[in-house]
Amino acid sequence: MTPPTLSVLDLVPVRSDQTSADALAATLSLARSADELGYRRYWVAEHHNMPAVAATNPPVLIAMLAAATRRIRLGSGGVMLPNHAPLVVAEQFALLEAAFPGRIDLGIGRAPGTDPVTSFALRHGAGGVGEDAVARFPQYVDDVAAMMAPDGVTVSVQGRSQALRATPAAASVPTLWLLGSSDYSARLAAERGLPYVFAHHFSGQGTAEALALYRESFRPSEVLDAPRTFLTVNAAVAPTLEEAQRLALPHLQMMLALRTGQPLGPQRLVEEAEEVGIAEEQRPLVEAMSRRWVIGDAETARARIADLAAQHDVDEVMVHPVGSAYVGTDPSGSPAREQTLRLLAS
Repeated sequence: MTPPTLSVLDLVPVRSDQTSADALAATLSLARSADELGYRRYWVAEHHNMPAVAATNPPVLIAMLAAATRRIRLGSGGVMLPNHAPLVVAEQFALLEAAFPGRIDLGIGRAPGTDPVTSFALRHGAGGVGEDAVARFPQYVDDVAAMMAPDGVTVSVQGRSQALRATPAAASVPTLWLLGSSDYSARLAAERGLPYVFAHHFSGQGTAEALALYRESFRPSEVLDAPRTFLTVNAAVAPTLEEAQRLALPHLQMMLALRTGQPLGPQRLVEEAEEVGIAEEQRPLVEAMSRRWVIGDAETARARIADLAAQHDVDEVMVHPVGSAYVGTDPSGSPAREQTLRLLAS
């Protein structure tokens, strides 16, 4: 079996010992490591008003990371399109593609990526995109793709027609991906003939069904003549299973809080997480989550990723490195996350 190509998903986690500046420095270091280790692509997410996540603005992060790396593809996993005017997204990614041609992916999602209050502030607080942004998602996807193309689109307003382009003279366009954790985006991606990724790292359930729906319903397009997808998975890899489990515990606790509606805080350090532990009644949920993750030593983890790739018939796996850090770690680094990438690539 040929090992799958590896990529990286980064939410830019903020630990209890870090400032936002520290978290960004750690992400820069992680991206450089992924670039040097031969990972295919490096995607950053969009989440707002969360104490443990600094990935609020994918285009800004992508520009920063692209300037600090040499060959790896940079992208969004993803831009939450209902939060933004389509023209703004098209302009941002057209500029990124112009600056770093052939290295930019635009992953687009439909979810808000935040709580209802913050979502309202994003969409309406400063003349946002309106209450029907989610309902108009398919049209917005089409608009972004068209405006990034060299010919742009023609828009008619009050009887006047005018050409509208995201950038004056595009020589290439970013690769557009649709992302989702339900069958909605799978159907839309298949209908539009676009690449598609299911959020296996977040949901862990319904992956096979969503990918099957996408493949069975796919219609070839000018962009793509056959279905194109990959798998995302949470991973903590260390020299031993015991250490990998310790490093994964803080993120497991954070996901447990998210799933059970508990208050969220910065990601705990390993020793802080061990002091809190897992309540006995919550242990089955945590164990069910961890079984869908890749946690272990290098050999076991690589075999698990190969099995997942074969199970879901993909040749690429995007790893979300979730390991936290020990007390006394340099705040500007994330050695456990870098260790996961290094051990998987070796």
